[in-house]
Amino acid sequence: MGSETPLPKWASTPCIMGIDEAGRGPVLGPMVYGCLYCARSYQKTLATLNFADSKTLKEEKREELFENLKADESIGWSVDVIDPRELSAKMLKKNKVNLNEISHDSAIGLINRVLNMGVLLTEVYLDTVGDADKYRIKLSERFPSIKFVVAKKADSLYPVVSGASIVAKVTRDRALREWVLEETSENMHRSFGSGYPGDPETKAWLAHHKHSIFGFPTLVRFSWGTCTSYYKDMVEVLWESDKVDEDVGYGSSQKQLKLSNVGFGKVAKRKIEEIESSGKGRCKFFNSRKLEQLTHF
Repeated sequence: MGSETPLPKWASTPCIMGIDEAGRGPVLGPMVYGCLYCARSYQKTLATLNFADSKTLKEEKREELFENLKADESIGWSVDVIDPRELSAKMLKKNKVNLNEISHDSAIGLINRVLNMGVLLTEVYLDTVGDADKYRIKLSERFPSIKFVVAKKADSLYPVVSGASIVAKVTRDRALREWVLEETSENMHRSFGSGYPGDPETKAWLAHHKHSIFGFPTLVRFSWGTCTSYYKDMVEVLWESDKVDEDVGYGSSQKQLKLSNVGFGKVAKRKIEEIESSGKGRCKFFNSRKLEQLTHF
């Protein structure tokens, strides 16, 4: 999604780009990273287009500015929409990926996308995620030919980041408005408020739409701490496992490894890996069917 090809002539001259996100904090919906880029020679004009931090603008003004930048042939833009299921899956998998890493990867992906289009990027401006200096060094090592400026409140300081902020925010707002709930349960509705954890309407929606077995609809980032308070009303999950020998640290009567809600138990990670690799702690489903993990084909 973004501005279309063919590549304009100005893209072969030195260009600047701003990157910003929308939807980092909400418990509902996607997180969106947006970028805006233009020729470095267009900077002064860009400053006259009334771009500002999207959070300071009303929805109608954001929509108007987004349509204006889309129509401006001297501006390019692109977005990365990260589905709430992807966010939760990455944050809860065995080798967890935290939100900062997801954010960094998204920004790097946008830079790569624009470079691969043939745009001559020489400067990139970003709002900081984590330590600003470490983030800048990480980006500079990845893209040594580009000058990076990483700053707090970059969307208020640099018009090119303000424009990216509008791209990201409008894209996320539209995604939420047009979101199709995949679940077919009765009494589902779309009055979920802003999606932020502190919003009473959002809290009420979560309480109404939780399911004792299947959890939450796919719109929900179920890895968020906001959801934890609802787990006490859900069905506890027990995962089958063969009896494990006492010499690997389990009691002889313990035949099941327990996965409580979305958090793992207190068994040491290394010990679990040792058990799994030996085959002793594998689920009966796999052992009875003589299924083995392949490391290569």
